[in-house]
Amino acid sequence: MTHIPVTASLAASDDIPDRKLLRKQLRQRRRALSAAEQRRAARQLSHHLLHYRPLYRARHVAVYLPNDGEIDPGLYVAAARQRGVQFYLPVLHPFLHGRMVFCPYNDDTRLTPNRFGIPEPAFAERRFRPAWALHAVLLPLVGFDRFGERLGMGGGFYDRTFEFSRRLPGLSPKLIGLAHSHQQVDRLPAAPWDIPLHGVMTELGSVVTGGVQ
Repeated sequence: MTHIPVTASLAASDDIPDRKLLRKQLRQRRRALSAAEQRRAARQLSHHLLHYRPLYRARHVAVYLPNDGEIDPGLYVAAARQRGVQFYLPVLHPFLHGRMVFCPYNDDTRLTPNRFGIPEPAFAERRFRPAWALHAVLLPLVGFDRFGERLGMGGGFYDRTFEFSRRLPGLSPKLIGLAHSHQQVDRLPAAPWDIPLHGVMTELGSVVTGGVQ
């Protein structure tokens, strides 16, 4: 699979692609993957993550449940649990609009669909882990580039939740985007509120980025 180049047909201005159009195209591409292709990508992703140095010492890691063709980190989660890693799922905060908290995710965690239809644990104020206390966050991407910029679903939940990392970089967990390799583009248009990634992992391995380290 090859990444999508920035072309004039996608450009909004100065050869920078329009985010809305690009998001639509990239979502269509990942949804077009067959079940066999998704399973193969999940196996390859798990192998790479288990040997990914930035995760070696991470013991509290946020993850996601795949939706809309997103690459599936489930095999990695199952293997890493055997190493003592505790995983957390994002939960939409019921009071702080546009932000998330992270609740423990185990085999017996009960999940209910949120307003977007994505399963999540029930919000429990005494059980969630603060975003700054996570060691790493594996977050889904719609698109990414080698500079560490990411294109999400457009809701801004991760950007708002980890906005503190701009002011307090020492407290920020490693933000590692997961995606299929064909979701890479030459350059994404960055918005002022975008939080850059520390790294990106695909089924082909890690992508060196110019994001914060």
